[in-house]
Amino acid sequence: MKYSKLIIVVFALVLSSCNAIKVTTDYDTQADFSNLKTFAFYKPGIDKADISDLDKKRVLRAIERELLAQGFTKSENPAMLVSFFTKSRERVNVNQNYNAGYGWRFGWNPWMMNGMNNNVNVSQFTEGTLFIDFIDKEKKELVWQGVGTGALKMDNREKKEERINLFVKEIISRFPPESNTRK
Repeated sequence: MKYSKLIIVVFALVLSSCNAIKVTTDYDTQADFSNLKTFAFYKPGIDKADISDLDKKRVLRAIERELLAQGFTKSENPAMLVSFFTKSRERVNVNQNYNAGYGWRFGWNPWMMNGMNNNVNVSQFTEGTLFIDFIDKEKKELVWQGVGTGALKMDNREKKEERINLFVKEIISRFPPESNTRK
């Protein structure tokens, strides 16, 4: 009974690590984020993103939703321009499990070994990276960049949209930088 609970916990951790998104941010420490209360999308930058037009719409809707939820306003005359681009690459995981075959016995006896096992598990997945850039429109300078990296799940449209929303939410939650918050 005790081991079955442990197995369930370990399995849950493994599944949650597959959904993990690693987020990093960088920003201009001299930028005044308190003035960046309005936004619009920077179309020339977004057009360069190497994803389908439908996925671009999904990303744009997710970014807009998250920024509006944080109190920003979409505007025709914005203080901040928002752009994004993407990268993807195929990754291979190789897990090698070596078992000398000693079993769960007390003591050691060279004649009682269970044999040697060498299990190799190979898995392949697509790792995607979403870059979200915030540009000070007046200065025409990049002031903040959020980067989210994680496994992509493209089984169906709903899962794809769910994954895009999660990427965007995790990235946008780090804006503005805490040391330079809006007033």
